[in-house]
Amino acid sequence: MIRLAAAVTTVVPPESTQQALGYPSLFLLVLIGALVPVVPTGALVSSAAVVAVHQTAPFSLALVFVTASLAAFLGDAALYWLGRRGLGSKNGSRWLEAIRSRAPEDRLAQAQEKLGEHGVAVLVLSRLVPAGRIPVMLACLLAKWPLRRFARGNLPACLAWAVTYQVIGILGGSLFPEPWEGVVAAIGLTVLVGAAPGVWRRIRRSAPAHRSN
Repeated sequence: MIRLAAAVTTVVPPESTQQALGYPSLFLLVLIGALVPVVPTGALVSSAAVVAVHQTAPFSLALVFVTASLAAFLGDAALYWLGRRGLGSKNGSRWLEAIRSRAPEDRLAQAQEKLGEHGVAVLVLSRLVPAGRIPVMLACLLAKWPLRRFARGNLPACLAWAVTYQVIGILGGSLFPEPWEGVVAAIGLTVLVGAAPGVWRRIRRSAPAHRSN
């Protein structure tokens, strides 16, 4: 048992190495996830928060928050800028088409309606609602918002998003003594949070059908 513990200790890199590799990796992955919405960025932030909870270095959680929110903000701004270029181009762009392909017509119509009623506040909620970011971003593009206006509204949205998923990670990390257990719990919570709105929409759609039968 002692030999096994010693072997594990030699395999796990020290905190300084984890931080030197972890924060740049988190930044790049969240940035890529903002540009290509297939990377589970919420789970990444929660997992990073779990690791930070178990570290002894000061300001680890603060660094996770700054890294994640900054990467999300820059990624969103870059994607929005690329989308605006696509709108102004006669041939469009693959970035604009990618945004359109991930914004179903019903979600886009709802986003446009909410954007017209509440303005910038919708951006904050769009970041917190799973799969809500892209339809609202496309609604802002179609409304011809300048990048500066979008960025002003998106900044608090990215901050709120980073805090939310970091809290999920802190809860998961504080419940278990081992970091890997907290990471598994944080990913599970993130998946549940992401799946809940879709399940709720399916239940609401199926309810009228059952009543008619």
